[in-house]
Amino acid sequence: MLASVHPHNGPIKTVHRKVIKSESGSSHTIGWKGGREMAKCEHLASDIPEAPPSGAEGCEECLKLGGRWVHLRKCTACGHIGCCDSSPGRHATAHYHATAHPVIRSFEPGEEWRWCYVDEVAG
Repeated sequence: MLASVHPHNGPIKTVHRKVIKSESGSSHTIGWKGGREMAKCEHLASDIPEAPPSGAEGCEECLKLGGRWVHLRKCTACGHIGCCDSSPGRHATAHYHATAHPVIRSFEPGEEWRWCYVDEVAG
């Protein structure tokens, strides 16, 4: 069982999950929310390589605009660093809408969770 973390606001409902291997050897995350099986999330497969962080020392857009952020998120596809939805700019989600890059991970020290925008599941 995993206590999920919403990418924008911290802990949310408890989600049960397990990683299964298909016949081709790829991994898929399957979760249950509220006793109902959720769709597999291929975006969170552990064998998909992640881009390194962009090098920004904070939310890229907030730094350019002089804004502030609450928590930071990293796009796993390109390394973009953006702020969470609790931040005024909500730049991580804006980056998803602009690029369709489906997965972010927490860019906070000690946090290892990821979030798939497409399937709305943490992993």
